[in-house]
Amino acid sequence: MNGSANVRGALLALLAMGLYATHDAIIKYLGGIYPSFQILFFASLLSFPLVSVVLMRDRNPGSLRPANPGWIAARTIFAVLGGICGFYAFSVLPLAQVYAILFSAPLIVTILSIPILGERVGIHRWAAVLIGLTGVLVVLRPGSQPLDFGHIAAVVAALGGASTALIIRRLGGTERPLVLIMWPMLGNFVATGAALSIQYRPMELSHLALSSLIALLGLIAGFLLILAYRAGEAAIVAPMQYSQILWATGYGILFFDESLDGVTLLGASIIIGSGIYIVWREGRGGNSANRPVTSARLRAETVTTPKTTVLQRLWPPRGG
Repeated sequence: MNGSANVRGALLALLAMGLYATHDAIIKYLGGIYPSFQILFFASLLSFPLVSVVLMRDRNPGSLRPANPGWIAARTIFAVLGGICGFYAFSVLPLAQVYAILFSAPLIVTILSIPILGERVGIHRWAAVLIGLTGVLVVLRPGSQPLDFGHIAAVVAALGGASTALIIRRLGGTERPLVLIMWPMLGNFVATGAALSIQYRPMELSHLALSSLIALLGLIAGFLLILAYRAGEAAIVAPMQYSQILWATGYGILFFDESLDGVTLLGASIIIGSGIYIVWREGRGGNSANRPVTSARLRAETVTTPKTTVLQRLWPPRGG
């Protein structure tokens, strides 16, 4: 693949990550006013017409009945739990700190690829995982700062995102995109809708419009990421996800009176370095037949940001 194609892929990925970061900044803004599950409920509800238009591209006959009910149930649970926890973490923690924790997803993918994909992880990637997890501890600073539910939620969101990505890889093409997208949406409606009976605050019309914007930004960013992976090599495109911390720092300073402290920066640097090394090892074929990280299109999944690997099956390349 030539250099100009890789540059195009990297630029498309950077744009996608900018939209994702804007998506998350809106979540944080609304999270300061409404319960996080309420934001997720309305964002996913308002995303349903957009997702339905996308799903109309699925010409394969069938129903919502999954071919692999156990894996689909697990994917639904991880996606809903990861989405709720991700929305909550963005609502209560500094944006850059949430991203630093979410960046541990490639490390989790590497570990979970052993039982789920039957991967063989060599000493180089194990060393990268251990160093990266040390970076997570640096960010969390156990003992030197109080760890609240926001930190736990961010870790759970990273676990959820990594798990759903690997389950999709495990299922391959055996499930229809309709099944992969709709079951998490239905699970989310049940979980967040039930939570509304516990706590609910009427939403202003402008805030409902921002909820719609969350859904729109998530889908546009997903399709830009598909174009990025089609244009450039995965080993070049995948590390662009780490640019989100730059957007997070900017948004945090401009709108939320946040700053990137030195400890978070150090921990994020360790995590990012480990993640890039793992991607590099997979890109050069280092003890990986499946390349689970570079193939996972890593981004913590919610119903407003469905996995691009699923969207890609609804939008095949021309001639493909």
